Amino acid sequence: MALLHLTKVAVGCAQVETFARRVAARASEGELRVPTRMRPKRMDELVGGYLHWIIKHRIVARQRILCFDDRKDGRVDIVCSDDLEILPPLPKRAHQGWRYLADEDAPKGMADRDGAADLPPHLYRELAALMLI
Repeated sequence: MALLHLTKVAVGCAQVETFARRVAARASEGELRVPTRMRPKRMDELVGGYLHWIIKHRIVARQRILCFDDRKDGRVDIVCSDDLEILPPLPKRAHQGWRYLADEDAPKGMADRDGAADLPPHLYRELAALMLI
C-alpha cells in the first residue's frame, strides 16, 4: 500500500532555519507533537508517511509521522519524529490546517539526489534562485 502524507504551513516562520530552531526547541524525547483540531479520517494510512512543511509557498522540509494521540482538550496531536529533513523547495499553495498528499506527488528527500543535502539551507536557496541546482 502506498504511503499517504500531509502538508501543513509553518505559521510564523519565514525561513527554514527559523523553523528548524522552532522544531529543536519544541521537540521532546525524540518526537514533536503538532496539535490539530480535526482528526484525519485516513489516520491509519498516514502513520509511516511524512508531514511536509510549507514555508513561503514552498514545501521545504518533512518529518516522519509516528502516530496520533488524543488530547484532553478534544484536539489530536500529530506525533512526528524530531528529525527534520530539509528538502529541495517545491512550489505549493499555502492553506489552512493540513491537506493530504499522495506518495507519488510528494517530494523526494535530498538524500536521494546528488549531494545537495550537504549544503546549508541558505546556500541551497541562493543556488536555486540562480537556477544552478
